Amino acid sequence: MSLRLTEIFHSLQGEAARSGLPTVFIRLTGCPLRCTWCDTTYSFTGGSAWEIADILAEVARHPTRHVCVTGGEPLAQKECPALLQALCDAGYDVCLETSGALDISTIDPRVARIMDLKAPASGECERNLWSNLRHLKAGDEIKIIIADRADYDWACQQLTQHRLADLCPVLLSPAQGSQDARQLAEWILQDGLPVRLQLQLHKLLWGNMQGK
Repeated sequence: MSLRLTEIFHSLQGEAARSGLPTVFIRLTGCPLRCTWCDTTYSFTGGSAWEIADILAEVARHPTRHVCVTGGEPLAQKECPALLQALCDAGYDVCLETSGALDISTIDPRVARIMDLKAPASGECERNLWSNLRHLKAGDEIKIIIADRADYDWACQQLTQHRLADLCPVLLSPAQGSQDARQLAEWILQDGLPVRLQLQLHKLLWGNMQGK
């Protein structure tokens, strides 16, 4: 059983609850979405075929038990759930970064899902699969990237309408080059939102460098 990978690399987790932890990243190739602010367009095509056993062997070379499966959109490859299960069976602490546009119900419950909700400025708001919300557990996280005030207002509406903060932690992240982080912080404080402001640690350290 093989998957198409763009890269495997060892770095610090830059986002969500595991931010700062040494982590092996497995970046799968391909994505059905085209978000306006995407910073990993190089993963849309290309890549190379890897057997799951070879992926596990490469992960084992690195001195950490934390693994993040990301993309692109990892769930666009039908073998992704099998990879996630194999990683959990091998004893790794596994998280999945997913767009929120594809079904997460088949994912091994040991995996922490970091699931996006796409705000309007992404250009992919209509792709949100709202039924995913009922499959989230306390150890998962919802991430909303904010590119402007309209995105922020939309996020506030979803927080209220779907009671998102009762499902799992909610992260608001400023879109690089579009939304000022300090301004977003002020909005969150003014409105008393039950969310966490998220800045991308890896970009603060290395910029938008592939393999970091």
